[in-house]
Amino acid sequence: MKIGRAVISVSSKDGLSELALFLKESGVEILSTGGTKKFLDSIGVNPIEVSAYTGFPEIMDGRVKTLHPKVHGGILNIRDNAEHQKAMETLSIKHIDMIVVNLYPFKEVISKGCTFEEAIENIDIGGPSMIRAAAKNHKFVTVVVDPDDYSKVIEDMKAHNGETTEDLRFYLARKVFSITSDYDSAIFKYLSEIKR
Repeated sequence: MKIGRAVISVSSKDGLSELALFLKESGVEILSTGGTKKFLDSIGVNPIEVSAYTGFPEIMDGRVKTLHPKVHGGILNIRDNAEHQKAMETLSIKHIDMIVVNLYPFKEVISKGCTFEEAIENIDIGGPSMIRAAAKNHKFVTVVVDPDDYSKVIEDMKAHNGETTEDLRFYLARKVFSITSDYDSAIFKYLSEIKR
């Protein structure tokens, strides 16, 4: 699948410059939010704010940013399903071909000691929703959750004229469910130890 549009929203910016600049140079339209957008602006990538794409502002102190049909429809649509594509056209939803997300650092925050409220605010909602959606639709969407995979994505796109291979997309999708499973387990363990 050729990458035409990507959402980048990461907690850790490690290694992101190389991937983001490569995507920009490859003509990929990049959507982003909050701190990630500021970082990408600082290196000259200048992504489109997700709220400008959706027409809906970030609300509730940033708790709701990417939870929108224009984001999830763009990720989850089946590209060779005529009804899905008709809905895309009717609702002015654009395809999203790549998701680059790493989750709020829940484990790191609680390991340093924090209030219960701080722990709760570090439970990521939009990130897991996007990466799970992209992993489910990996036949058409590339999902990148680990900075160690940025170079694999770059090399795959270079070798295939801006496309990613199905083998790479499957490998990346599988990793999503390992990460979300570990993430949810950490949250469950933390909440199980809270005395109420």
